Amino acid sequence: MDQKNNVGAGPVGTENAPSGHNIAQYKTEILSGLTVALALVPEAVAFAFVAHVHPLVGLYSAFIVGLITAVFGGRPGMISGATGALAVVMVSLVVDHGVEYLFATVVLMGLIQISVGLLRWGKFIRMIPYPVMLGFVNGLAIVIFLAQLGQFKVSDGAGGQTWMTGMPLAVMLGLVVLTMAAIHFIPRITKIIPAPLAAIGIVTLLVIGLDMDVPRVGDLASIAGGLPDFHIPMVPLTLETFQIILPYAIILAAIGLIESLLTLNLVAEMTGTKGGASRECLAQGVANTVTGFFGGMGGCAMIGQSMINVKSGGRMRLSGITAALSLLAFILFASSLIEQIPLAALVGVMFMVVIGTFAWRSFRILRHIPRHDAFVLVLVTAVTVISDLAVAVVIGVIVSALVFAWQSAKRIDARTFITDDGSKVYSLYGPLFFGSVTSFTALFDPANDPDEVYIDFKESRVWDHSGLKAIKSLAESYTDAGKVIHLQHLSEDCRLLLGRTSHLMDVSVLDDPQYEIAVDYDELLPEKQN
Repeated sequence: MDQKNNVGAGPVGTENAPSGHNIAQYKTEILSGLTVALALVPEAVAFAFVAHVHPLVGLYSAFIVGLITAVFGGRPGMISGATGALAVVMVSLVVDHGVEYLFATVVLMGLIQISVGLLRWGKFIRMIPYPVMLGFVNGLAIVIFLAQLGQFKVSDGAGGQTWMTGMPLAVMLGLVVLTMAAIHFIPRITKIIPAPLAAIGIVTLLVIGLDMDVPRVGDLASIAGGLPDFHIPMVPLTLETFQIILPYAIILAAIGLIESLLTLNLVAEMTGTKGGASRECLAQGVANTVTGFFGGMGGCAMIGQSMINVKSGGRMRLSGITAALSLLAFILFASSLIEQIPLAALVGVMFMVVIGTFAWRSFRILRHIPRHDAFVLVLVTAVTVISDLAVAVVIGVIVSALVFAWQSAKRIDARTFITDDGSKVYSLYGPLFFGSVTSFTALFDPANDPDEVYIDFKESRVWDHSGLKAIKSLAESYTDAGKVIHLQHLSEDCRLLLGRTSHLMDVSVLDDPQYEIAVDYDELLPEKQN
């Protein structure tokens, strides 16, 4: 497939559709979106409870964020909405200052994300190593699984909750297993209807037909409501308010973008297509800014619902748009029907998402990949479960960077030989940076070397200021010993940065290629994309 067609530049609803897409594909997209909408309801309500806000705040967020990112996001097929990763950060803000401060924080969060998109910083998601990505996927799968366990609790009559036992537990587990079995076997019978949607329908009809006393969506909260109203957050426009909401806004923006961009990469890998990181940042920012002005709690990409959409056949923007509009329709017109859906059916769907999301191959490859990569994978998984995604990813990247620096520090070495005129040549290979400075310095012997020394950087590269400082110190050592040092194949930028020290040495400058840390897909020229 030509990658030029994968950045979502075409008309809304047509990106990444299969060649010759037809009515059948549109039907698949609509049914997939409907399935996602059903799975969004209990999640949005539950996360609203976590953040100590009204359930409609979570539902409005899922609708607004989901719709805007579906239309303008960087990855067709991704689903966004209110998430637990953001909800847990909001708790203390809502408890200490009230929900109006949350709305103001969400607006500021969105503006920060828009800035990240305009600065095209989303491309740096490419710096996240693959073991961190695997750890993120595994950790999030475990988090999704643990989140479903709350549905196996019932009220204890004293304002608390206790685990189900006896027949209620057996019935709940039976319905969950029935849902999972239906999702597994229905595709072998027919693919006309997405398996998760069909499974929810079968279990719901069974429960209603047999009048089974099991927990239903309506037991969580009523989802009936009207259209969200435009609402300017009622907070004092003072420096004190800004100081209160800024730390929360930065944390929420970071968590939202990290989770969204990692989900973007995961969906892109599953579908074999590309997505625009900076475009996704902009879409998330606009979505959250708008949500804050309509009484929403903000949101980001949802890996669980994104997996449901992709596995149900959703590949176009139409599926995400359908999910958002269906959710609004549930709130306005169909709340009484949706509230009859048994929670067991939705738990079964999410358990299948967990099975499909977890990278089971990671168990197999742990014995074959480098030990430090295996450690990072397990570490990120554990921290995602124990703490949160943003902390896990940052820790994983830092550990991976330190390991890389340590490994690279051991690679610098030199081949030496004496020329016919008695000069000594050090032919370096390996990177020169802060981690390898000590090894670099140990390669030379200014006291015993001949009067003229050549250092060839043709197979080496100076990466940072520490490397330049090491070269400067080495030149001073040879100068103090009354000897001449010649540097060859240094790049122009290195020569300029050596500055005033350049008079101590003879620098031979040759052209050196320019290196980029990361490239945003949106920035690639068409001829580079093929």
